[in-house]
Amino acid sequence: MWDDFDEENDWDNEGKYDPDSNGDHSFSHPLMKKAHEIVSLTHAIVGSLDEARKELYGGIMMGDAMILAAKFAGAHGVDDYILKMENATLMKIHARSLRTMTYQLAMEETHAEEHLQLLRKEIDEFKLLFVEWIQTFDPTDRYDDGWGLFI
Repeated sequence: MWDDFDEENDWDNEGKYDPDSNGDHSFSHPLMKKAHEIVSLTHAIVGSLDEARKELYGGIMMGDAMILAAKFAGAHGVDDYILKMENATLMKIHARSLRTMTYQLAMEETHAEEHLQLLRKEIDEFKLLFVEWIQTFDPTDRYDDGWGLFI
């Protein structure tokens, strides 16, 4: 009964995700690449915190950093202006929160200012790409979801 199943290995490749095959180019978008750079840099900074500060700030900082890429993917994958704006707003909030955390760490003198400045620089570059990206949103392509935002 199961002998036939073992002979056919074609099923093994069917579930593999290939972003180029289905037209999803969000992974190669400059904003997504910058978001991944921010995650990597944030991870390095959080990794060098002492245990108390890591527990206090680490989860918040990593969450803020990871939201940037996740919400970009959510916005990039739809045409609806309202959904794009909702995701973009969350990206802005989390980027600003992460930047603010660098000043908290600076006040507590946990890192050399140069390390924190690197993260601030990446966030500033993200902001420039972000502003350019949101200019591509089509405000006429919207579905009224009943919440009254961005209408």
